[in-house]
Parts: sequence; C-alpha cells; structure tokens
Amino acid sequence: MAVRATVSRFPMDTDAREASGLLWGVTVTPFAAADENNRAPSYGSGGDILPRCENCWAYFNTYCELEQWAWSCSLCGNLNGLSSEAIDRYSRPQSCAEMMSSFVDLELPTQESAEEAAMLACPVYVAAVDLSSSEEFLELIKSALLAALEALAPGSLFGLATFSHKLGLYDVQGPIPVVKNVFIPPDADGTLPIELEDVMPLLQFLAPVDTCKDRIASALETLRPTTSWERTTAAGQGLDGVLIGGRGFGMAMEALCNYLGSEYGNTFALARVFAFLSGPPDYGAGQLDTRRYGEQYASKGEDADRALLPEQTPFYKDLAAVAVQAGVCVDIFAVTNEYTDLASLKFLSIESGGSLFLYTSTEDSTLPQDMYRMLSRPYAFGCVLRLRTSTEFKPGNSYGHFFPDPQYENVQHVICCDSYATYAYDFVFENNIGFSRTKSDVPTIQIAFQYSVVVPPQELSNSGGVSTNRTKHSLQRRLRIRTLEFGVAQNIHELYDSCDPEVVLSLLVHKVILASLEEGVREGRILLQEWLVILTAQYNDAYKLIQYSNGSSLRSQIDVALSQCPQLQPLPRLIFALLRNPLLRFHEEGVHPDYRIYLQCLFSMLEPSSLHRAVYPVLTSYATPDKQAYPRHSLSRAALITSGSPIFFLDAFTILIVFYSSTADPTIPFPPPHDCLLRTTINKLKQDRCITPKLLFIRGGQDDASIFENFLIEEQDVDGSGLTSVMGFVSFLEDVTQKVLEFVK
Repeated sequence: MAVRATVSRFPMDTDAREASGLLWGVTVTPFAAADENNRAPSYGSGGDILPRCENCWAYFNTYCELEQWAWSCSLCGNLNGLSSEAIDRYSRPQSCAEMMSSFVDLELPTQESAEEAAMLACPVYVAAVDLSSSEEFLELIKSALLAALEALAPGSLFGLATFSHKLGLYDVQGPIPVVKNVFIPPDADGTLPIELEDVMPLLQFLAPVDTCKDRIASALETLRPTTSWERTTAAGQGLDGVLIGGRGFGMAMEALCNYLGSEYGNTFALARVFAFLSGPPDYGAGQLDTRRYGEQYASKGEDADRALLPEQTPFYKDLAAVAVQAGVCVDIFAVTNEYTDLASLKFLSIESGGSLFLYTSTEDSTLPQDMYRMLSRPYAFGCVLRLRTSTEFKPGNSYGHFFPDPQYENVQHVICCDSYATYAYDFVFENNIGFSRTKSDVPTIQIAFQYSVVVPPQELSNSGGVSTNRTKHSLQRRLRIRTLEFGVAQNIHELYDSCDPEVVLSLLVHKVILASLEEGVREGRILLQEWLVILTAQYNDAYKLIQYSNGSSLRSQIDVALSQCPQLQPLPRLIFALLRNPLLRFHEEGVHPDYRIYLQCLFSMLEPSSLHRAVYPVLTSYATPDKQAYPRHSLSRAALITSGSPIFFLDAFTILIVFYSSTADPTIPFPPPHDCLLRTTINKLKQDRCITPKLLFIRGGQDDASIFENFLIEEQDVDGSGLTSVMGFVSFLEDVTQKVLEFVK
C-alpha cells in the first residue's frame, strides 16, 4: 500500500493552507505489494480480533500508547480497554504483526467451509465478442483471447459469447463447439424472449480451461462477422437502403450479467467479462445515438467540449449497478476509430471495477499484450477502502474508480483492484483551530483495506509434516492497514519545501476532470490556470518578492519560475503540459471525444509517477546505445540541438520513442541492439507498466518524425488551422506573470 501526500508536513491551520495556494491531500495505491519506500507489510493472522477504538473505530497500531490493561488511540486519543486474550497476545510482541509494524496485512477467517471456499474461488472469465465487425477486428480478438488463455490460472472457468442482432452462447465442452443464438429485440425497451439459463445451463457454458483450452481455441476459429444481409434483415432497411442497427451490446451485457448473477456466491466470488466492441451500440436496449457527434462537429452554436462529455443515457450506469450486484466486473476493449460515445459506456467498466481500453486501429494494437499483462498480475476483489484521520482534520473529496458506500461516510467499495489502481483524497480542517503547536498531537491518517484474493493451488505441509497437495483454488479474505504520522509545517517555507509536485499534479488532474465533466473543457482549463496564478502570487508574497513602486507592483520582480523553492519548480511546466494534453485541448484542435474520455479514465487511476510521465514525458539522451548522456531534458527542440547527443529516448507512458538525430554517426547501430543498456531500460519500463506502451524507432531526416516532434511542446507553435492561441512555455510564463499582477492589485 503506497501512500504519498501533497505535502509531507501538513499546514498548521486553514489560514496557512490558503496562504500557501497548495493542495492538501494524499494518493493511495492500496493493493501495491509494498509501500512508497518499497517496504513490504508485516503479514499475520487474526484480523478479526485486532482491537478497535470504541470512539472512532480506528484499529490498534504501533503509534498507540499501550498500557498494561488498556491502549490510547493514536487518532482520537480515546482510552480503550484490552481483552484478556489481547493482553496475553501483546505480552509477546514479536508474535503479532501489529506490534512489529505500522503497515500490516492480516488474514480474516472465512464463513464458508473448505469445499464452499474452493468452489467460490473458481476464477470465472467470459469473453463477449462483437460480430457486427470486420475480419481484421475478429483476428485481433482471437489473438487477444489466445493470449488470455495462456495467462489464466489453472482451475479457471471460461465462457465465450458473441453479440450482434443476436446473442450467441458457445458450448465447448463437447467434441465440437456448439453455438446457440437468441435474437435481440430491436427496440430500446425490449427484453430477451427467453432466459439464457434456459438456452444453455450456465455450467455448460462455463468450461474448465484446463481440459477445454484446445476446444475454446477451435471455437474462436469459427467466429465470423455477421453479414450485412443478416443485419439488414434483422434490423430493417433505413432510408435509401442505409443499414440501421446490428450491434445489440446493451441487451447482451444485461443478459450476461443476469445469467452469471444466478451463480454469484455459489460458483464464484467474482466473474470478469471482457467486452470487445468495434463500434457504437446501435441496436436494442442501450443503443446510442452517435449523430450528436456529427451535429456538434457541424456546430450548432453549442460548446462541443461540453456537450460530448456527459452520458446521453443512464442505461450503462444502471447496468453497472446490476453488474456489481451480480458479482460481475466488466472490462471494455473498444477497437474503433469511429465515434462510439465512451462517455456513456465508461460507467459499465469503471463502476463495476473494470478498465476501459481504446485502440484506434487493428494494425498496431497492443490488445493481446494488454490482455496477457492484465490477467497475469494479481488482483483483489470485493474490496472496502476506508480512510480515517486524527480529530483536527477530515477527508474532503475522494477520487477514483470506486463507488461510495450508501450508508457510511468515507467508505468506498472497489469491485476489482490491481496493484496499480490508485485513489486520491483531499483534506479539510474540522474547525478554525487546526493542529496544536505542541508536539503531543501529531497529524495521523489510517487506511484500512479489506479485500479477497484467490490463492492458487499449491503444496502445503500439514502439522504432521506430511505434504498434501491442494488441487483447488481457495478464497482468502484479508485486512491491510497502514497508519502514518506527519509533521506540521511551522511556517510557509517549511510547507513549500515539503511539497511533492507529482502528488499535487494527481489531485489537480482529478479536479480538472470533474470540472470538465460538469462545466466543460474550457472551465477545466480556467480552473487549472487560476490555480497556478494563485500559487505563484502566494509564493511571491511569502518570499516577499513583489516590489511596489508608486502603488503598483513591478513586473520584473515577479518570480514566475518559483526558482527559490526546488520542490515547487516543476509545477509551472506540469501545468503548461497538462493544458497542452489532449485531456484539456479543445475539440476544434482535433481531439476526438472518445480519446478524451479514455484519457480521463486512464489518468484518474494512475499513481503519481506514471501520471507525471503521461503529462510531461521523460526525455533522456544517449551518447551510444550503451551509454546514457543526460538523464533529463526539457521538451524542446533547443534541448535536442544544444545537447549534441545522437540518440534520444522519450517515455510518454503510453508510447516509447527512440529517436536518432539526423546528425547521428551512421556507424551507430539502428535500431539499438537487444543486449544494450537502452534496450534493457526499455524492457524494464515495459515490464513495470500497467498497460503495454507502443515502441517506435525513428531516424531523423529519413523517417517521419512528427509523432516525436509533437511531444516537444515548449516552443511557440501555431498549428496549420491558423489558431494563434497555442503558446510556447516562455509565452505561457509571461501570461501567468500578467495574471499574477492583476491578481495582486
């Protein structure tokens, strides 16, 4: 569980926080195997008997004062009695994890019998494949699912379904694959004429991967696109023979959720559905009207950046709630370059604990690698996340892909959580008093994360020393707790010096995404710029840099680069880069609304260091493929020219580019050899990433270098559309300076 704060020394009170201009909060990556300093938790058992505070319900931890018969809560100070069992246990501190570390991971007892736990622990996966598609799309999906089958743990169950104007269920447990189809009614409020359980019993549909892998592969080979004739007959001809409808995604997803839900809690504890889409749902329940994109593009005087971000129907948000109740997590893989309205579809994935992936082409898609990577890494499910604080402050807003508990405040439910998923919280003071100036009250936060994991079959030794083979998966419920204490900044300089710009960026991204969704992209941009102006003004005031002459401040005195505080210096560049990112660029600059939604979903789950790379890529130079020249350059053409290095490596998180300058010595091997330092660096980066980045090799002067040059954002640039509002970094700082002057007047 990695926890990072915007400031490691908290502001003294509300006045100090407001005077600084900084954000105050934390990011939490609850299922990360280690903390932010790479320390693993202390593992143990007895999570159910861990003492809890009678006042605030916080858990006992190493920061609590322990007496012979009682303990004082480190969060609220309440004195709590200890049971005789706890007194006995804590008399041997080396024997229990919670006495050894403030970061513990404890097993919880399960209610089920061993047989029930083994049955529930069967991992269940269902692929739902769009047949209203092309041969190229289906070839890509086949490759992705064959990769997925290799990654699935032994004992997994797998089901194959297809959808178009009909829903197909495959039985692969017999000698040859058999598909049974149900026609989807075309109207938006239609229902299936028959229950899927009556079409094919669920346990006939879900095949054991161990024994049926070859048959599943054979079934995949039979997938063919629905012919236009079939779809036209089912959907009916439109005007002038234009095809209407044929992709009944909404109805198919609803039926599959209900189908799987019948065995939730009996056969499985979590089912994952992989939904592969080649275009917008346009048939039956959940169909989407994609004409709004064309209408906005032609412009009716409405703000396209605002009109294309909200969902057009609550269908998929409601369906996500159905999926959660059915124990189903949906991952959506959209492989399309046409408008698909991910703004409406995204809720089905992010609110059910899944992910949203967008690939604009079948040719260079990393879908098979992403599938394999996603299924190879561990994940937790049925998670409950709770953040508690000491009495002086409390969580304000919470951000991330979860849904809040309807009953309890500051409790979030996460259906499915991998080791990369990150959530964010900002803090507010409970009152005007703030933290005391004495050392007795220390700002403290405690994060509790309760989760389930499937433990794979393994050899266990029983108490008699005899090895027993456990052939089935088992389900384990665990409780992970992290308690952290923070210092208090005695003045604004201490506060600034303790700033972590990457975490500040994370919270800012969450806030501007929310502002964009509610008010439009323009408002999101304004919020970001205003924040930087206020921070710059407060910083200049704190360092007493603004000089006044005849009642007006002198422009030349303003330090817009925040040069006196190294911790703050990256922020102006990060804000500039975020304003140039497609997340916040305007519709008329050619940003596709689906790509914007994809970025919103991706950025809002990344941990701070990854987000930093996605917003402001890391540019490194190499003298040779085996020797690094400079670890970091600014993203400018000037930096390339002045460095004189022949090779540049750019890491923009979703894409990695190796660029050989046009003046590079022709004897330097291109592309870099597989055993060189640069390749080793690339392979490690790819291995540690939650998605598969694209890797490009470009020779300057020979290949098209525009994709690389587009990342060099710091120079003044006017694009071909005649827009003159695109500012280089220097112009941007001048603009901030002007706004700061207006602000302080």
